[in-house]
Amino acid sequence: MPFVLYLLGLAVFAQGTSEFMLSGLLPDIARELDISLSAAGALTSAFAVGMVVGAPLLALLSLRWPRRRALLAFLVTFLLVHVLGAVTPDYGVLLATRAVAALANAGFLAVALATAASMVAPDAKGRATSVLLGGTTMACVAGVPAGALLGELWGWRSAFWAVALVSVPAVLAILWSVPAAPAPRSVADGPRAGAELRALRSPRLVVLLLLGALVNGATFCAFTYLAPLVTEVTGLGSGWVPALLALFGLGSFAGVSVAGRLADARPLRLLALGGPALLAGWIVTALAAGNPVAVPVLLLVQGALSFAVGSTLVSQVLYAATGAPALGGGFATAALNVGGALGPWCGGAALTAGLGYRSPLWVSALLTAFALVIGGLARVPRRRPATAARRAVRPSRTEDSAAPSTTAGEPADGRRMR
Repeated sequence: MPFVLYLLGLAVFAQGTSEFMLSGLLPDIARELDISLSAAGALTSAFAVGMVVGAPLLALLSLRWPRRRALLAFLVTFLLVHVLGAVTPDYGVLLATRAVAALANAGFLAVALATAASMVAPDAKGRATSVLLGGTTMACVAGVPAGALLGELWGWRSAFWAVALVSVPAVLAILWSVPAAPAPRSVADGPRAGAELRALRSPRLVVLLLLGALVNGATFCAFTYLAPLVTEVTGLGSGWVPALLALFGLGSFAGVSVAGRLADARPLRLLALGGPALLAGWIVTALAAGNPVAVPVLLLVQGALSFAVGSTLVSQVLYAATGAPALGGGFATAALNVGGALGPWCGGAALTAGLGYRSPLWVSALLTAFALVIGGLARVPRRRPATAARRAVRPSRTEDSAAPSTTAGEPADGRRMR
């Protein structure tokens, strides 16, 4: 993998830290700015909305720019608004910085996914995706606890300064390592946007985006409500919560890393085994939530399975959207954040309905089951014609030896996801 991808992953780490770190900083922000806790919580909502709206919109707007210019514009904007957020005494300004930071984050990730896919071999999109999404998982493992620690030691503003500081090496890496190629003539003249939009009409791509949203929704439904589950059901003290959240994050990092090695060669096998295992894991975790020995092990496993399946779906979006690399990355980013917003909302609704602290785990199981049903139904109707076509074109290929088809957007095993 080109080293610049790891520095782009560092930028994604900073952005993921910014997205999640407020959960531990909201009381201090509310106290210093003299606002209610619910008003402080709107800072998180503003970021979530900006991510969902910004990913496809800014990916479309950036089609006219060379990728280096787009990456720099988004990352420098992200850095500067964190500096502004760190110094402003005004809640309205802070709220605006969160919305702008989310837009910049969404645009950066969309373009970074397309850039990563273009900088590696055609059959290595899964590994490239895992490097970038590894930044998000490391944000859960290290970034969020570090932000909470900085807030405890030097106040919440220090966490904003830290995010800005961590973004600097990525800015330098983009300047030095991302090619400064001019925008393609078709982009500058305008038709490329229409071509990319037409490429996104693929039913297979729509299914992949829906599956990504459902799996990510299941992941963050459970992750968001782990604290009350651990303290009220498992019976562990509140001091265990950061450790178990970090354990989930470690599993996530392991899952992304392993999936990056397998997603290019055997994506369907990974999804066919990982999807049912993920569903079974949520069910077992819900049933065993009162066992303090089983819960840490299950959280580690579920973190690994969730991000292995989720990152594989993202890489398959990039394969399916070869005719729309920028918008494919943008819609993949939006789908993940739709799931990231939908899952916690569904889990909160279950808690509000009085279904108990285990209910978010059952919601995660239900969302995963929906994904499995949709994925299964989408594959059935055209399986035999597609098989016949493959045999006519590539009679000698097998699942283990075939390379991804970048023209048709196929995964590496030669079989289309439907």
